[in-house]
Amino acid sequence: MAVSASLAMAAFTSIAADLSFPSKPVRLIIGYPPGGSADITARLMAQRLSERLGQLFLVESRPGGGTNIATEAVVRAPADGYTLLLVAPANAINVSLYEKLNYSFSRDIVTIAGLIRFPNVMEVNPSIPAKTVPEFIAHAKANPGKLNMASSGNGSTIHVSGELFKMMTGISMTHVPYKGSAPALTDMIGGQVQVMFDNVPTSLEFIKAGKLRPLAVTTVARSAVLPDLPVVADFVPGYEASSWYGIGAPKGTSAEIVGKLNKEINAILAEPKMKARFAELSASLLGGSSADFGKLVADETEKWAKVVRFSGAKAD
Repeated sequence: MAVSASLAMAAFTSIAADLSFPSKPVRLIIGYPPGGSADITARLMAQRLSERLGQLFLVESRPGGGTNIATEAVVRAPADGYTLLLVAPANAINVSLYEKLNYSFSRDIVTIAGLIRFPNVMEVNPSIPAKTVPEFIAHAKANPGKLNMASSGNGSTIHVSGELFKMMTGISMTHVPYKGSAPALTDMIGGQVQVMFDNVPTSLEFIKAGKLRPLAVTTVARSAVLPDLPVVADFVPGYEASSWYGIGAPKGTSAEIVGKLNKEINAILAEPKMKARFAELSASLLGGSSADFGKLVADETEKWAKVVRFSGAKAD
C-alpha cells in the first residue's frame, strides 16, 4: 500500500508540475549563428511565448556540426519542457548526409508544432543569358559542366534544392559549397559562380538592386515578396523545395507540456501582427498539431534522402 501511495503521489506531483509549466525560464536552442532567419524566427516566438506564459523563453545559439551540436544538447537535456529545439530542414537532411550520428532524431525528439515555411529563389548572375527556367535548362544543356552552383554548405537546403533541380532536369552543374550564404552571394554577384537556390530573405535586397536575376521560387505557391516570379514546378512538374522551422523537445516530454506549447504556438501564429511579420520574411505559416509537424519532418527526411544519394553529398 505504501509503495502504491508513493507512486500515486509521484504521479500527482508530476502532473501538477506539468500543469504549472513553465515555472522557470525556458531555453530555445538553435543550431545557427545569430542574425539569420532561424535566429529571427526563434526570437519572435520566444518573445511572444514569454509574454503569454509569464516566464522568459531564452534563445541560445549553438552553431556548428550542421546543427548536430544544438540537437544533441536538446536530446541530452531533461525531458521537462525547459529545453526546446528549433527544428530545421537540416534535421531531416542530416539523417542521410552523415554516416553516423550520436542520436536518432525520430527516436529522441518529440515534435511540438511547425512554425513557418519559406521558399528559396532560383537566381543567376546577370551575365547568364537565361531569363526563364526553360532558358536556363537549355543554356545548361548547351554548356554541360561549365556552370557553377553556389550553396551555403554541403547538405544545406540551398545545396539540396539545387541537387533536386539537377536530378529532375538532367543538367550538369558543379557544386561550390561556401561557409554560409554571405560569401556565396559575394561570389554570385562577382560572377565566380553563376546560379544559386538561396533563401529569399537573404537574396531579396540584391534581387531588388538588380545584382542578381531571379528566375523562379522553389515552393508550390508564389512568394508574396516576389509575386511576379513563377514557381519552378511550372516548368519542372513535381519540383518543390523550401526551408521551414518548428519546435521540438526531448523525447519523453509529457503530453501535457507538448499540448500546452502547441496550443500557445498556434495562438501566436494566428495573431495578425505575427502573420504580418512573417509575411515580411516571405514565410507562410505552418501550425497544426504535433503529429502534423512530425509528418512533415518524416516526409522531408524521406525526400531529401533520395537527393543526398543522387548527389553523393557528404558532410563537411
